[in-house]
Amino acid sequence: MDVSIVLSPVDSALKLLFEGGSISVIVFFMGRRSILIGSITGVALILFWFWGRPLLAPSYANFPPRAGNTWVAFGDSLTAGYGAEEGEDYPAVLSHQLGVTIENRGTAGMTTQEGLDHVEEIIQLKPRVVLLCLGGNDGLHQLASGQMFANLAAIIDRLHETGAFVILIGVRSATLLDRNEKPFRKLARDKNVLYVPNILEGIVANPDLKSDAIHPNAQGYRLIAQRLEKILRPLLSALLPRASPFLSR
Repeated sequence: MDVSIVLSPVDSALKLLFEGGSISVIVFFMGRRSILIGSITGVALILFWFWGRPLLAPSYANFPPRAGNTWVAFGDSLTAGYGAEEGEDYPAVLSHQLGVTIENRGTAGMTTQEGLDHVEEIIQLKPRVVLLCLGGNDGLHQLASGQMFANLAAIIDRLHETGAFVILIGVRSATLLDRNEKPFRKLARDKNVLYVPNILEGIVANPDLKSDAIHPNAQGYRLIAQRLEKILRPLLSALLPRASPFLSR
């Protein structure tokens, strides 16, 4: 099947051909007597089709993970599940949805500095995948934003050294305009990690999803888990440890 689109201004023409799973773009700049020929293969079609989903890009550090078997959720009260009953925290719900065991290492009140101080405890678990969600308490205590992101960078670096795949979960600032979004995105880009923005998106302004002014209730944590599940599901086969060939015989 061929689809052709021709644009014909005075000095240029564009022809777009779709042939057998690949797109070829040929642009003629007649006035400048130059020809630009580009080709976007079927891979690009997949990326466009799944626009908005995480890209299965080799730029992600440790994708697939290089070591470890354990999935760990590392964070503060939002990870611990403050405001909900045991088993209703987002790591527990996500664990059930994905069919993987996720160890919850959330500690209420933890700042990024305390997270950095305790990162070796996480490494002792031999993590394969780490869901990292810290920063909310830094904002509540009005700690320096620059130091907060430096701490997160150091945590990610240490986890990367072990071969773990890191999922950076963003936390919105407590200000009218979110001051954390751009630094979180920059950090994710600099460290080549999968980034999930604003963990409380759609929850903060909905009292039916909260247990208090800050924390979700069971329904709110379920919403967080569903959002993460949607993002992680396409990556799951690469994130799960491969069975030993000796055990599979």
